[in-house]
Amino acid sequence: MNLAPVVNGEIINADAVQVYRDLDLGTSKPSAEDRRRVVHHLLDVVPPTERFSAGEFARRAAVALESLRSRGIVGLVVGGSGLYYRSLFEGLSPIPPVPEEIRLGVRARLESEGVGALYQELSTLDRETARRLSPNDRQRISRALEVLEATGHALSWWQKKKRERVDIAVVRVGLTLPREVLYDRLALRVSSMLQSGWLEEVKELLAAGLDETAPAFQAIGYRELASHLRGERSLEEAVASIVQATRRYAKRQLTWFKNEAGVRWFEAVDEGAADEGTLLSDVLNYLAEEGIRSRV
Repeated sequence: MNLAPVVNGEIINADAVQVYRDLDLGTSKPSAEDRRRVVHHLLDVVPPTERFSAGEFARRAAVALESLRSRGIVGLVVGGSGLYYRSLFEGLSPIPPVPEEIRLGVRARLESEGVGALYQELSTLDRETARRLSPNDRQRISRALEVLEATGHALSWWQKKKRERVDIAVVRVGLTLPREVLYDRLALRVSSMLQSGWLEEVKELLAAGLDETAPAFQAIGYRELASHLRGERSLEEAVASIVQATRRYAKRQLTWFKNEAGVRWFEAVDEGAADEGTLLSDVLNYLAEEGIRSRV
């Protein structure tokens, strides 16, 4: 947010759940004030019931980046979904579309047999993909089994095929924090989202008929709060589960991005801290070295 006005930039969302409409508080979307201050792209683009793939993100983001480039605006692709970045900047595997009946069949099996059984099946049929997924990653486990059933080839086989590359120049900047500081901030953020009305948001989505198997509902926290609303666990238990899942996800994110080539890392600071100006200055100096100049 502080960088965008200085470099004449606009933000392109690369968060896999902020693309969904109606999931606002639990995905920590930018506020209306933030969106007035800096233009954001690829927020609220699909309904919660629609699957939004990394490939679809790459197609839409490439169009947005080209539009910005043509107007002399810097595109800041921001978010924590590593596969989205990889699809955009390194290209897409030519995986054929999966028929709707296969998707529905795998979804039904997920609900009846559980994610553990499907993960075990994937471990047998596509060990390479299973090794890099969390055993609880319902969406990606389902996706891998869908591709296998629809094409007769494992997802890992498709991902080794020649990729369709998009010619985009990119400078990669990563922000990090000491683990204990990060974990404290994650817990505080969960508390803040609840105080802002997250539980009511979940209640309204369920009352509107959104099924818990919907793609958007796989976002951390929504299923846990739905379980609390059904009386299956206390709010304290749901919150503890959300915080734990968020910490695990943050750890996986860090592992992913640490393995990505060409990322320049900077230690982040608390918002409003006296040395935040130093952080912004350091990032701007690095961008200048890479050919991106500030407007001031």
